[in-house]
Amino acid sequence: MLLEELDLDIPEELIAQEPAERRDSCRLMHLRSDGGLGHHRFKELPSLLRPGDLIVFNDSRVFAARVRARKITGGEVALLFVRRAEPRSADRLLVGYEEGTVGEVWEALARPSHRLRIGTVLLVGDEEVELLESLGDGRWLLRGRPGKDMLSLMEEHGTMPLPPYIKTYQQDPSSYQTVYAAESGSAAAPTAGLHFTPELLEALADSGVSSAFVTLHVGLDTFQPIREARVEDHQIHTEAYSVSSEALGAITEARQARRRIIAVGTTATRVLETLASLGGPALGACARGPAADSSVAVSGSTSIFITPGYRFRMVDALLTNFHLPHSSVLALTMAFAGADAIRSAYAEAVAQRYRFFSFGDAMLIDRPAGGLAPPRAGR
Repeated sequence: MLLEELDLDIPEELIAQEPAERRDSCRLMHLRSDGGLGHHRFKELPSLLRPGDLIVFNDSRVFAARVRARKITGGEVALLFVRRAEPRSADRLLVGYEEGTVGEVWEALARPSHRLRIGTVLLVGDEEVELLESLGDGRWLLRGRPGKDMLSLMEEHGTMPLPPYIKTYQQDPSSYQTVYAAESGSAAAPTAGLHFTPELLEALADSGVSSAFVTLHVGLDTFQPIREARVEDHQIHTEAYSVSSEALGAITEARQARRRIIAVGTTATRVLETLASLGGPALGACARGPAADSSVAVSGSTSIFITPGYRFRMVDALLTNFHLPHSSVLALTMAFAGADAIRSAYAEAVAQRYRFFSFGDAMLIDRPAGGLAPPRAGR
């Protein structure tokens, strides 16, 4: 796929600067499996799904990742914490610390970065963090002091990591958090889930739709557009995921019973398709690996990069937002629905004055009738 195929013309005035007054009052475009298109409100979702469907959510919680730090010499540094890194055995990361007393190591974006050096100490409030290693492109490994909970430090001094295209919203931190968020670990919200309310979750259950929760911590790649001329040459970053035994059992049962699996967002999609690639709960023709034991939890990391030509093995319908041009999530959405179908849907959304991106409106995309084309040669 060429990068120019991810070009879309989104008028700036349609970029949502604040969430809908009520989460489930936003608009919902429905791309049906027969190619038809419908316009709805998000609260109508139970009527668009079927009894027996399994809807899969990503319950990762966003932490206050944007932190203002300062050098001891007085200069300011903007940090965007991305994810916790495992302590390294390299001497340069552990020097001066006895075993069991090493501070937490995190990956972060730092701006401005060009004047920063390994060993530089930054102050966050009165707490010190040390730069350990440059990873390139403004990314750094940094370490807190032994015994210091870095998430607590961020909650005390940081703000929610709203995307740069949201310029005017005076943020309420809860608006950039799903109502079912559980485990902290994301540097950006899984935004398809922002539209749900407790009442809507209850209405889905009452209509016969079951649910499962997986976790994928959204990381750095959310903030980086694709720049390579050939989309598949883009290097997507690894993100940590986990699936409880309860969720794995529900997914396995739904697939065995040939009930539809509805993924809430591209992050839940990546978890489900990662499981399929491992031969986990993807059964029968869905996978060729060994059957999974659904009585145990599954966790790991994934760098799965889904582009047009990919054959989906787990997801029957995708609930997602309208995405940025040149983004990996737009490529995934085009892979699921077909590039031409997505371009037509986005043109219709512009004509109908839908709201775009994180705080904008949503799409429910049924898997096209007859499935998707097999991967092209060489992919």
